Amino acid sequence: MIECSCAGREAAPDQKLNFSSPRNFEETNMRSLFMMLVVIATTNLAWAQPELVKRGDYLVNGILACGNCHTPKGPNGDVLEKAFSGGGYWDEPPFTVHAANITQDKETGIGSWSDADIKKLLRTGQTPKGVHTAMIMPTSFYHILTENDLDAVVAYLRTITPVHNKVPDPIYKVPQVENVPPGGENPFAEPMMSDKVQKGFYLVTIAHCMACHTPIGPRGREYKSSLGAGGVKFSGPWGISVSRNITQNKTNGIGAWSDDEIKRAITDGVSRDGSRLGRPMGYHYYARISSDDLDAIVAYLRTVPGSAE
Repeated sequence: MIECSCAGREAAPDQKLNFSSPRNFEETNMRSLFMMLVVIATTNLAWAQPELVKRGDYLVNGILACGNCHTPKGPNGDVLEKAFSGGGYWDEPPFTVHAANITQDKETGIGSWSDADIKKLLRTGQTPKGVHTAMIMPTSFYHILTENDLDAVVAYLRTITPVHNKVPDPIYKVPQVENVPPGGENPFAEPMMSDKVQKGFYLVTIAHCMACHTPIGPRGREYKSSLGAGGVKFSGPWGISVSRNITQNKTNGIGAWSDDEIKRAITDGVSRDGSRLGRPMGYHYYARISSDDLDAIVAYLRTVPGSAE
């Protein structure tokens, strides 16, 4: 039996609730159930959004290292007051581009983009104008993003302070296309993360490690024959860096390195012999990677076949 909350006071005759009527009883229960669902949904949304932003922060400022390209650099590194407002510049045979402003500025950033626009760019490389972004943007490595991680990245990007900074329009010299690495064609499902090697493959992919550490041939990156073999040159204020071989080759690669030596190279930029590793690898971003994720990354790297290149 349902008791009236105004117990102790008898309602006026014309205000009494007729709970004896099956119809009234059912309607009251349905209203109560609806209100309960609304409260639950609102509570879950309020809880989920901060969790999404936290996860997005970990991804964007950690393993994705978005600021490595999108944040301007000064003599001491990232110019934080202009974070994500556009930084890198590349003049290559396929394109001449500046890294985009990805702050929430509505005129020069992505503040006017919908969530769907941002997700489409990350998953397909297509901008809201229907133009494929420059191939230096590693969207080919984001097809694998889980739905939750994709939501998390968008949620975090929405929190970035708007910075008004118009970067020059890109110049495309050839058609820009996706070059998706094998195994990264479709979004991962969360249950797949329970396998350490699979999780490591996921993390290495979204970190686009093989974008820098796989040689480029006439038809693009040579994933099938030289995955992780290194040899790619990068020019910048640091001079010229050459990406190293990260296969399990014990002489030219990292097959003879210990797990801790590999982790130190990723997070601290220190080689096995104690020498400093060069830029543009974003060590200070990777320093935020959790120990569990580092374990998974190393577990996957241990499966990359050795290459003598």
